[in-house]
Amino acid sequence: MTAPVGLELLDLGHRYRDKVVLRDLALRIAPGEFVTFLGPSGVGKSTLLRILAGLETPSTGSVRPLDAAEHATSQNVVSRMMFQEDRLLPWRSVLDNVTLGTRGRGQRARELLHAVGLSERERDWPAELSGGQRQRVALARALLHQPDILLLDEPFGALDAITRVTMQQLLERVLAERPRTVLLVTHDIEEALVLSDRVLLLTQAGITRDLRIPQTRPRHRGDAQLAAWKEELLDGLLDADSALTTP
Repeated sequence: MTAPVGLELLDLGHRYRDKVVLRDLALRIAPGEFVTFLGPSGVGKSTLLRILAGLETPSTGSVRPLDAAEHATSQNVVSRMMFQEDRLLPWRSVLDNVTLGTRGRGQRARELLHAVGLSERERDWPAELSGGQRQRVALARALLHQPDILLLDEPFGALDAITRVTMQQLLERVLAERPRTVLLVTHDIEEALVLSDRVLLLTQAGITRDLRIPQTRPRHRGDAQLAAWKEELLDGLLDADSALTTP
């Protein structure tokens, strides 16, 4: 297994016509780090992930990969993005959805389906699965390409509370087995605190909070320190949202 790859964002900016959604974003993400972005709607969180996935080109600035020593590298970086919607093709079986766009990876796909608890469902159609099961398939599909960077855009946002926690725990297990750099966008503060090494508060003014969480995983959701951080981040989100809506 290759060493994890980090990222450096160099004065990254993006605009849609006259609307600036990202401005001069400078950020260094260490190889193997799990970083979560919190922030009010409209500050460019999903846009940032799309840029890192290569789905959009930044208006200004650039992104470069970092090697294990956090030096710039010319390594070809593979990234995969997982969305809130599972985006499975309804006319393909579970296994065929996982292997979509690949050849000769059927065995690895079956291993991933086993890892996400769906080894008995590979011949089923997406319509036969629950929402949580479909997201498991989407996660297996993203991991099949062995991405250096895993980009998660509200992947559990549409799930009920119990299924959401189950998916968070599943993601923890999968990453413990094969570490990689992960960037998550979520509106769930608790999710951010439970999963992440760092939580970044992205606002109209840029990154206004960079919270590093030294606690090992898995973490207890009732932990007093996590509760204190949750209150702090919630206050920051409320302030940022108020700044967006104030004329």
